[in-house]
Amino acid sequence: MVESTKQSDSIGSDLIVRYLGRRNYEPVWLAMKDFTANRDDQTQDEFWVVEHLPVFTQGQAGKPEHVLFPGDIPVIQVDRGGQVTYHGPGQLVFYFLMDVRRKKSGPRAVVSALEAAVIEMLASYGIEAQNKSDAPGVYVNGAKIASLGLRFRKMCSYHGLSLNVDMDLEPFNRINPCGYPGLHVVDMASLLGNVDIEEVSRRLLVCFQEALNYINIDERTASDELPADSGHNGSVA
Repeated sequence: MVESTKQSDSIGSDLIVRYLGRRNYEPVWLAMKDFTANRDDQTQDEFWVVEHLPVFTQGQAGKPEHVLFPGDIPVIQVDRGGQVTYHGPGQLVFYFLMDVRRKKSGPRAVVSALEAAVIEMLASYGIEAQNKSDAPGVYVNGAKIASLGLRFRKMCSYHGLSLNVDMDLEPFNRINPCGYPGLHVVDMASLLGNVDIEEVSRRLLVCFQEALNYINIDERTASDELPADSGHNGSVA
């Protein structure tokens, strides 16, 4: 039993980070569902880092009236919580494929840790940000800069967090972001000018690693195949 516990602790401190490049949303979503369904006690946790081509995603309880005029941007109904949001180029997305039991934690604590990590990373750029107890995500002067939506299946998480780095914010005007009419949205470039999304990704990974107590990081570059996904692959732009 002691040996088993030590092995579990070791797996819990290991993390694979996959950089997927720029991809369509749906293949990545289907792949992380498959990954979560097929993982077992020996599966290492993974973070997937990606930019998406333009898409609106609507959460399970999403109300159609919050999608105002999507135009030529597709709307995909997904299995996370929350309402509608937008993903597009220049937005950094982290998907968290974690066995939360290894963290001796729970969903709410994980969400709080992720929000705190984003706030810490933004502070390294001189941006003062806050979270809200009644509205998940991270805000700067009331404007949303990061959205957060996880799903937990048998205490294993998928879906994740999107951070607006340097993007076209116009599509947010076509929805009520996260179900809040009139909610303002901001990106880092609007606050700072030019910003390097790869540097933001590096800093954010360090903050997530520290917040979630990962020790050993195995970083892998984009490939044509996603884990546990042989039939839904999208191409890397």
